[in-house]
Amino acid sequence: MSTPSELLDQIGDIGTDHGRGGYSRHVFQPVELELREWFTAAATERGLTVSGDHNGNLWAWWGEPGPNALVTGSHLDSVPGGGAFDGPLGVASALAAVDELRASGFTPNRPLALVVFAEEEGGRFGVPCLGSRLLTGSIDADHARRLRDPDGVSLAEAAAYAGLDPAALGADERLLGNLGCFIELHVEQGRGLIDQSAAVGVASSILAHGRWRFRFTGEGNHAGATLLEDRKDPMLPAARFVLAAREAARAVPGARATVGRIVPNPGGTNVIASSADVWLDARASTAEDTRAMLAEIEAAAADAATSEGCTLNVSEESYSDTVYFDTGVRDELVRTLGDVPVLPTGAGHDAGILAARIPTGMLFVRNPTGISHAPEEFAERDDCTAGARALATVLREQAGG
Repeated sequence: MSTPSELLDQIGDIGTDHGRGGYSRHVFQPVELELREWFTAAATERGLTVSGDHNGNLWAWWGEPGPNALVTGSHLDSVPGGGAFDGPLGVASALAAVDELRASGFTPNRPLALVVFAEEEGGRFGVPCLGSRLLTGSIDADHARRLRDPDGVSLAEAAAYAGLDPAALGADERLLGNLGCFIELHVEQGRGLIDQSAAVGVASSILAHGRWRFRFTGEGNHAGATLLEDRKDPMLPAARFVLAAREAARAVPGARATVGRIVPNPGGTNVIASSADVWLDARASTAEDTRAMLAEIEAAAADAATSEGCTLNVSEESYSDTVYFDTGVRDELVRTLGDVPVLPTGAGHDAGILAARIPTGMLFVRNPTGISHAPEEFAERDDCTAGARALATVLREQAGG
């Protein structure tokens, strides 16, 4: 039997980012393909049958695939410079739970599968939960095929590189129809379990959230030869936009607005940019609050652009309404695990995408730093083991062997 921490140790050298710190593991790139090979080997060693669907998600089946399957797992990709636990802990815990169940002589009486979803973070193509969105048809396949990474590579080209048929990307109703329930274990991205002194918790909901690209277009020119009054510099409204986003979020209880990426074009030190792309991540407790906050931010951005003689274009790259996890699954998890905390999360997950189509639930494992999407993300080895045991208990109860 392996613990989740021992399994994570096996991939601890894969995808380390020596520039940013932490890990950079992006879908269909060599590092992420190596992680897929690791999962395939680990699942096969446990007697599971591994196959990939036509959207790049990996499935490891205990028994024959069929209706009413119970599914667990997470993802292996990361944000740029991300932590070691976001995603991989859920995959490692699923493998460790299988070890514990097999050691106890358990045999499921319904199909049981472990899944690794593709491009959960959106770190390469900008759309989070891309694998589960494609599976469920909640993103248009033609639009997805045209997505491009920062190097100009399209999703269609990257999928072909990974051995997939780009033309086959899209909703898979046959596979989806066989899924009865999805339980995702994840490191907590926040301080809820710290504050409640608990190693494991259950998710209640996910904040409404989305990503938008704001493109400010001005006039490129020489940094030394162009007087200030003659400039149309898109970096100025971009800077004012960042501040406006923070102020708009402050006005909405519990809201978040973040600018984590700015790309000026052409990007020269002694060049006035001709355009600046700025990406906004906005989240609030309700869809109405999220949209209202976005409208205020967009209005401020438009005013800032006009004042500098620039134009503004806003495009929505992804959006998810507030997700309330299936109450029956949530209550069953609490009943099975005892008096564990039930808490919301501000982070998006594949479980949130699947929730629109099948019953889903989530388990959280305590993160003593309270930090995620950064190298400082952490979970104690004992807490990881407790999480895997909780998952095994849930799977035993749900699969009723």
